[in-house]
Amino acid sequence: MTPSGSTAGLRRTLGLGDAVVIGLGSMVGAGIFAALGPAARTAGSGLLLGLAVAAVVAYCNAVASARLAAVYPASGGTYVYGRERLGPFWGYLAGWSFVVGKTASCAAMALTVGAYVWPGQAHAVAVAAVVALTAVNYGGIQKSAWLTRVVVAVVLAVLASVVVVCLGSDSFAAERLDIGATRGAGGVLEAAGLLFFAFAGYARIATLGEEVRNPARTIPRAIRLALGVALVVYACVAVAVLSVLGAGALGRSGAPLADAVRAAGVPRLVPVVRVGAAVAALGSLLALILGVSRTTLAMARDRHLPGALAAVHPRFHVPHRAELAVGAVVAVLAATVDVRGAIGFSSFGVLTYYAVANASAWTLDARVGARVLPALGLAGCAVLAVSLPGTSVAVGAGVIAVGVVAYGVRRRFAGR
Repeated sequence: MTPSGSTAGLRRTLGLGDAVVIGLGSMVGAGIFAALGPAARTAGSGLLLGLAVAAVVAYCNAVASARLAAVYPASGGTYVYGRERLGPFWGYLAGWSFVVGKTASCAAMALTVGAYVWPGQAHAVAVAAVVALTAVNYGGIQKSAWLTRVVVAVVLAVLASVVVVCLGSDSFAAERLDIGATRGAGGVLEAAGLLFFAFAGYARIATLGEEVRNPARTIPRAIRLALGVALVVYACVAVAVLSVLGAGALGRSGAPLADAVRAAGVPRLVPVVRVGAAVAALGSLLALILGVSRTTLAMARDRHLPGALAAVHPRFHVPHRAELAVGAVVAVLAATVDVRGAIGFSSFGVLTYYAVANASAWTLDARVGARVLPALGLAGCAVLAVSLPGTSVAVGAGVIAVGVVAYGVRRRFAGR
């Protein structure tokens, strides 16, 4: 053990409002500014069906996560749940999927910030954003929660402006919402898999189990509230943008919300939307670094990652070494690699993570009624994972396989 307090516990300072805001900061982030275009390309106006499918799977996952968090209110989320309910391997698989997938997401969000703030120097801005937000997280969870409140308020204000402008414009046409223009079940499912990425933020709440007051009550309520608010916001934005642009133009757009307000006849709002997108990406990046570092802490405690990463700062009460390590890896990726294509891989990893969560929740109660949602969630995760673009499935399966091999090698040497 180190003098820095590697066995110390984290401080419980977050209330219900803080937990909800952190979840919203993760979900109502940059995804909604970018994910609608790819979803429309694959599903046409059926992206609304894809959004509904993604929301159903997310709800099942949220219920499973909430039930498990009430029983195991510790940092690590599904890594802990899988370990306790299914065995060490399944916990490790969930943790590996989360850490690797979300590290890629961190880099993607950082580059999104760079693209909106200073397109010509996107990599440099991305690295600066990672360094700054890692410093914020290092200073304590309350600073992170406060900054997330500001981010959520700004993003919700921008999204509300987009919805009002689009629905009140002369370009609004309800016939563009016709879900009969969908491009088949395969397109809807692929769109659902892409849109699911935007719902995955409630996992961040579960990973904060050691820093929430009265976690058995607070975490389940926070997860449901954050998911419900996010769904309402996404549905309103999707309907507004689709009704103005139509599925074709939306599918071709690289910045759908900016194009929507321009088509609605309010071009002066475009810079505001760009600022909102950058702020949203910062909020997502902040919450992602927060969640990945907590899962890293839990895995390091069990020596699935280097034990030094389990240290908790004696003054700030945060897993400071885990945060610095995650920040360093993300900064290197943001400086050297274009990881926008990793969003599909990240979705694959997150769906694997939640598949383990649903399987874990299945074991909590043997009653048939109590197992319906975990079974639906598990099936939904599997279907959406294999419905993602082929490259994302192949890369995701390959990286997870590498983790499985590493686990087997470690167990073999430990046995000796």
